[in-house]
Amino acid sequence: MSTPPTLTLPSCARAHRLDTERGGFAVHDARPDGTPVGTALLVPGFTGSKEDFIALLAPLAAAGFRAVAVDGRGQHESPGPRDQRAYEQRELALDVLAQARAVRTPDGDPPHLLGHSLGGLVSRAAALREPAAFRSLTVLSSGPAAIDPAQQHRVRMLIDALGTMTMERVWEAMRALDPAPTDAAGTTAAGSPPEAQAPEIAAFLRQRWLNTVPEQLIATGRQMLTEPDRVDELARTGLPVHVVSGAVDYAWPVPLMDAMARRLRAHRTVIEGAEHSPNAERPERTATALADFWRAVG
Repeated sequence: MSTPPTLTLPSCARAHRLDTERGGFAVHDARPDGTPVGTALLVPGFTGSKEDFIALLAPLAAAGFRAVAVDGRGQHESPGPRDQRAYEQRELALDVLAQARAVRTPDGDPPHLLGHSLGGLVSRAAALREPAAFRSLTVLSSGPAAIDPAQQHRVRMLIDALGTMTMERVWEAMRALDPAPTDAAGTTAAGSPPEAQAPEIAAFLRQRWLNTVPEQLIATGRQMLTEPDRVDELARTGLPVHVVSGAVDYAWPVPLMDAMARRLRAHRTVIEGAEHSPNAERPERTATALADFWRAVG
């Protein structure tokens, strides 16, 4: 799961509920000084939330963009029903379209759409349903189809656990499987996972997990296991696409994302020093790449 480097909202941002025709969604909404040059809607990934984008908000606002990071239905601070059918990809894509309409400029200009990991699959589905609802699509650490076979076993184990255990017990089991932290010399140390060195982050990650609707995790986990390749469909929309990843990714290996970008004739950015969450691991570099692409799209 993505671990935000901070939980402190920058002064340019505020937390509020975004009201749409499909209900309210918890958001972090960052705005630049003066009139924005554009708006970006940021959709988080599996087990994630709007907080995964906190470190992007200030640099995106400084670049002139309004950035709206959202909790999807059943994620963290956005409510959702205890029904797996409510989290089918079609339903989540319709939510994204409703969010996009809610953040359009007074002149009706659509937002740039960014989806991280699972959010990339959901965002792609939204763009395929209504390409004109977006000025561009950025696929961040997300691939052409299902996640890498090496990672599918982990997701299946999680889905099975969520079907038989409480969220608290699943959290404890996941923490027990975390690798032990290492010291500066690379020696494994006994104790808790690395994020425990920042107690407020560790407490947030636990609470976010407990707040997330388990049926949402089960349904979206299955989507990551079964997602078909829809790259050619996306290419036919003519929507400008940006494929962004870290230099290493285990959910969708980087060569797979390279090939996807070529098939899409998309702009491609690799964020050195980052893995699956460049938004949290190298936010300044990631924000610069995003803003440059959005300005080029116009």
